[in-house]
Amino acid sequence: MKLLLASHNENKLRELRTALPDWEIALLETPTEPVEDGATFLDNARIKARHGRTHAPADAWVAGEDSGIEVAALGGRPGVHSDRWAGDGVAQLLLELDGQADRSARYVCELVVLALDGTEVRATGTLDGAIADGRRGDEGFGYDPIFVPHGESRTVAELGDAWKAENSHRAQAARALARALANR
Repeated sequence: MKLLLASHNENKLRELRTALPDWEIALLETPTEPVEDGATFLDNARIKARHGRTHAPADAWVAGEDSGIEVAALGGRPGVHSDRWAGDGVAQLLLELDGQADRSARYVCELVVLALDGTEVRATGTLDGAIADGRRGDEGFGYDPIFVPHGESRTVAELGDAWKAENSHRAQAARALARALANR
């Protein structure tokens, strides 16, 4: 299957290619960025997919992806604003959680794919965990240096890209997407 990801994010492309090795996936870079003003990750993924569809070749499926981190002690923030939340979101998150006993958090990923006929296929992935007291590790990106998945003592950045390719919220969403498309 040929799939164009409506994104400029090479990291997300790499993770989706790893999770879906039988697919031909490329970035669909559009001349303009859509306004991500949705209230949910699903809303924003849908906005990206629909924007991408207007710029994609007619023979390509188009995917929109939105993901981020929700922190319980912050009422789910930064949520859909994870990427744009602060200049250094990791530093801001550590600052806001200073002294907090509840450091539980979860990563969320929504994928929306538009088929050639415009039909929408949706998939979701989550990864539960907690926020570490400081940055650790050098793999991954975003909040990975401070996110410790349940059952682990190391951050995603310490666990590494191979671990992330199998277990991340994005990998889970990609596998769910593959199952959904196989059942079409």
